[in-house]
Amino acid sequence: MNTENNNTTPESKPTKTGINPIVKSLRNIGCGLLLLLILGGGGYFYWKYYSVFGEGVKSGVLNFVVLKGDIFKTYEGKLIMEGVVSSGQGQIESNHFTFTVENEELAKKLMRMSGEKVELQYKEYHGTLPWRGHSVFVVDSILSNEQVKKAPKPTEKRATEVPSSTAI
Repeated sequence: MNTENNNTTPESKPTKTGINPIVKSLRNIGCGLLLLLILGGGGYFYWKYYSVFGEGVKSGVLNFVVLKGDIFKTYEGKLIMEGVVSSGQGQIESNHFTFTVENEELAKKLMRMSGEKVELQYKEYHGTLPWRGHSVFVVDSILSNEQVKKAPKPTEKRATEVPSSTAI
């Protein structure tokens, strides 16, 4: 006598079924869209914050370079250029260029050059990053500098008495 209790018949055995083709295609589309979104976001992030938008040179009198920031300490500076800018009707202000310096050695060199006429080479980015500074302009080298010759103080001319002319 067969004591095995086998209630399954060949027709009732579970068969391995494949994943529904619709679910499979939706999963592939979802993974593709997610991959596209990640690549697109990464490309935009690179373009916005790491792609150099422009390069150039600015010259003027270096006003200051300071180290500032709460969490990320960055070197920020201002260059006063020749000319004036109208910031509104009836308002005139000096033409200035604000910038960030990433290289610590360069920043310390610029700190000692405050008040001198300098030419600075810079790179311009589309956006700012907290660890790179507060400006989209990042100075990467000093091309030239010269001492600003200050005009001598005007001396006061004292009125001298002119001898009166004698009448002939």
